Amino acid sequence: EVQLVESGGGLVQPGGSLRLSCAASGFTFSAYAMNWVRQAPGKGLEWVSSISVGGNTRYSDSVKGRFTISRDNAKNTLYLQMNSLKPEDTAVYYCTKGIEKGQGTQVTVSS
Repeated sequence: EVQLVESGGGLVQPGGSLRLSCAASGFTFSAYAMNWVRQAPGKGLEWVSSISVGGNTRYSDSVKGRFTISRDNAKNTLYLQMNSLKPEDTAVYYCTKGIEKGQGTQVTVSS
């Protein structure tokens, strides 16, 4: 059974930073591309970033230059380092393997 457990969210002021983690189990983590998506209040899911099996990364224009995705295959963990956070980054963040996703972690950017 695939399990994806996100953590690291919280309340942060504009300009602040957070590091999200996603602990993966139930599959061979190193063999799959992984993604971060988010859902802001009242909106649909928005793709944020992806990392391939080989470590190649892609970002949405809205987070490029501010967010960094990474993976530690030895720990079966996906990360999202978020810097220079803006109020519009407020959302529930999910890590995904294909269409499967975890329960999410809330990120709120507010002064």
